[in-house]
Order: sequence, then structure tokens, then C-alpha cells
Amino acid sequence: MWERDSGQPIKGRQHTLDLLVQHLSGMCQDDARRLVRQAIRDDNAITMEDIHRVLRFKRESLGDGGLLDFELDSGSFSDVGGLKNLKRWLELRRPALVGDPAKLGVEASKGVLLLGVQGAGKSLAAKAIAGSWGLPLMRLDFAVLYNKFHGETERNLRQALKQAEAMAPCVLWIDEIEKGLASDTAGGDGGVSRRVLGTLLTWMAERKARTFLVATANDVSELPPELLRKGRMDEIFFVDLPDATVREDIFRIHLKKRKLDPAQFDVGQLAVAAEGFSGAEIEQTVVAAIYEALAEKKPLATAHVTSEIGRTRPLSVVMAEKVEGLRAWADGRTVKAD
Repeated sequence: MWERDSGQPIKGRQHTLDLLVQHLSGMCQDDARRLVRQAIRDDNAITMEDIHRVLRFKRESLGDGGLLDFELDSGSFSDVGGLKNLKRWLELRRPALVGDPAKLGVEASKGVLLLGVQGAGKSLAAKAIAGSWGLPLMRLDFAVLYNKFHGETERNLRQALKQAEAMAPCVLWIDEIEKGLASDTAGGDGGVSRRVLGTLLTWMAERKARTFLVATANDVSELPPELLRKGRMDEIFFVDLPDATVREDIFRIHLKKRKLDPAQFDVGQLAVAAEGFSGAEIEQTVVAAIYEALAEKKPLATAHVTSEIGRTRPLSVVMAEKVEGLRAWADGRTVKAD
């Protein structure tokens, strides 16, 4: 109708138009028409800003429940070094989540569990999944859900999951899920953790909305076995410490992030010196080295970063036994993310 009345074709990529259609589904006709008019009125085009306007409207229509954090433009995989197997797996499943899975003859993916060493990039990956797919990121924090009154915690969880479904297609991120669902064999919390686990497992099995669940965990010993059973998640990926090539990429990412030219640094030397470092630890060596260079009133150089690396004891050294135990458990039970 717009093209007929205005005499001008609507501009925009097919992917963006598909996303707009998906996010408008379930709205009343009047709201959908108004949002479409707003999208094309100013520039005669469908853009990601129009998508974000629709998503903000959907989020506001849910009310201020405060149970889920909402984030747009949550990042991209260009900010995440390595994880090539995970990136490829996600790219293969992207069309079914952001498009029409019925036309493709497949079911939309349920989600993934990212297990691994602290600071290795699990949280960054969770954010990048939403950002690279152009979907809103909904973050569930179990600390917000827990309530001292009987039954309120489970009710809060059900409400939070309904809010996530109302934003579908979206990515629901549960960070450090083991802390919210740790097995309570002694019953010290009155059975709340068991009931919360049951509520979540039922939702995972029965949900119809395209809500892609990304759960991250550091300590596999605290995870309930019911959650790890095949079928609860599409896949369990193990995010290990980066190898030398990936460490080079991570140094480049963090130098560029601070408007520094990686070509002016010996990133190969830095990567060798930072063996056993996680991505988060690499970032902190760059940050600390910048402060040292500022104190000396000199430009940041490779030597500054190398010195900071030498002063740092990474988690792989401090908690060596725990890291090796996690690797041993993951071997043969999970898919390597890199």
C-alpha cells in the first residue's frame, strides 16, 4: 500500500524485513500498522533502528516487572576471539530462529550450555549471539527471582519466562546457571531450588516460542544432572583457555578497542608470554599496561604489556587443579567451542 500511494519502492535488506515481520507477530493490528508506518515514513526504508523501535515498544508493553534485563546491540562475534566451532554451529541454526522454521522444514533450536574456564569468553559469546542475530538479549538473574515467601520464587520464574516468550524471537541468557540451580540434597532451602529446577525443565521441554536459551556455567559439579541430559539443550560446548593464535586475536581486539594500532605491537610475542591466560586476563594486562605507560608519560609499547603479563598469575596457575579437573570432565562429554 505504501509503495502504491507514494510511488516509491521500500528500501532495506530482506533479512531486516524478515526480522520486522517476526517481531510484529502477535501484536494487535493497530499497533503493528502504526509501527510499520513509523518504520518507513521518514526514510522510506526498513532499518535495524526500526527493529529496535519495535522491540522497545514490546518491552515497554510488558510493564516494569524488573525480572529480566533487556539489551539491544549487545555485541558481535568480531569482539570475540576464537570459538570457531561454536560460531559455525550458530550460523547454521540462525535461519530457523530469525526466519520461518516451518518453511525450512526444521524446528528452531532450543539453546546451548556454555561450560568452561572463568574469563574464557562465555558471557561475551552469549551477548554476541543476540547481537549477531539481531535479536534482543533478555538476561535472567536468579538472585532477583528468589523470595522468602513460599511459592513466590517459582511464580517469579514463570513470569520471567513468559516475558521472554513475549519478546520472541529473542535470546534468553542465564549466567552462571549453577548458582541458581545448584542441587540442594540437604533441603536447606526448603526445596525451593528443586522446584525452580522443575519449573525451568518443564518450560525447556514444552515451550513453543522461539526463545533461544544460552546458559553459562563455570562449575560442572554444581549442575543438576537433569539439566545436562541430552535433549534439554541442543548442545553443550566447552570453552577452554585460548591457544596462541586466538590469544593474538584477543590482543588485537583489546588494542583496537582502546584505539591503539595492533601493528605497532609484537602480538606474537605477547601471545607466547600470555600462555595459560584467559581472554579476561589478557584484557586486564592491556588495561594495567596502559596505566603504567601513562604514569611514565610514554606511549604504550609491547614492553609495558609484557611486564604486566610477568606480574600476573593467571587462574590456570592459581586454580590449576580445578581447571584440569574441568577439562578432564569435558573431554568426551562436550563439544569444543574452538
